[in-house]
Amino acid sequence: MATSSRKRFRSDPQLVARMGITMFLIGALYVGVVAALIASGINLVFVIVIAGGLLFAQYYFSDKMALYGMGGHIVTPEEAPELHGIVDRLCALSDMPKPRVAIADTDIPNAFATGRNPKHAVICATTGIMRRLEPQELEGVLSHELSHVAHRDVAVMTFASFLGMVAGFVTRMALYSGFYGGGGYDDDDDNNGVALFFIVLLVSILVYALSFILTRTLSRYRELSADRSGALLTGRPSALASALQKVTGDMSRIPTRDLRAAEPFNAFFFTPALANGVSISSFFSTHPTLEKRLAQLAKISAELGQPV
Repeated sequence: MATSSRKRFRSDPQLVARMGITMFLIGALYVGVVAALIASGINLVFVIVIAGGLLFAQYYFSDKMALYGMGGHIVTPEEAPELHGIVDRLCALSDMPKPRVAIADTDIPNAFATGRNPKHAVICATTGIMRRLEPQELEGVLSHELSHVAHRDVAVMTFASFLGMVAGFVTRMALYSGFYGGGGYDDDDDNNGVALFFIVLLVSILVYALSFILTRTLSRYRELSADRSGALLTGRPSALASALQKVTGDMSRIPTRDLRAAEPFNAFFFTPALANGVSISSFFSTHPTLEKRLAQLAKISAELGQPV
């Protein structure tokens, strides 16, 4: 009997528990936001429809947006036989549908996978990463990316980011009404309106900040989970560790302008494209630190009885 992709891509129960707690906290924030919206008198249906529509578009067209943004194009087995061969082997090992295979013509060494489900997925490698990595290292990277597809991480992260979008939208509504809202109230009504405006604004900003932190935390957990699942699928965690070190080391050689242009896609990438210096991504990364990822892979190597 064929084994499902969820079973073949194994993960760490402790990581799963941490992700579950994070999702619970995000759910608790949902309840609080809905209660606050109802109490403040803001049109809840309007807010949810607008925010939900934007998130649905992001979820439904994630593969097309990511490919377009990175300049990726679908390639056939004849055009990229080595890349297709690796993906074929990994899909056979994990018993999952083969996604479309793409290449992005950029020297930034990276890869990503996206799509709303395994049947509508695309896995993309850059020419930069294909040029730098050995076949076993590239296999480790693509196994990591296929784990995201198998575990439907696009759907999970889209759901997780919905609350932040709602809170941000409410904040903008509150600011708009505060700056452009009309008069026509007596003094008491005016004072109450000002107080309500500041309450809604502060609560929305707080909820947005908490949602942002929780979503980034969940993203880092899912990256660790994909590392673990991918390493166990191939049975070569050291190859994935080597790829991580090469890619991270070579990232510093990429022109800052190119890295900054790619930063909006960091949530998709195998490892973030971070420019030198201070940036928002430096403080609130979608990925764990290199040291943490390497430590986990060293632990997996020890579990498998392999040299670290």
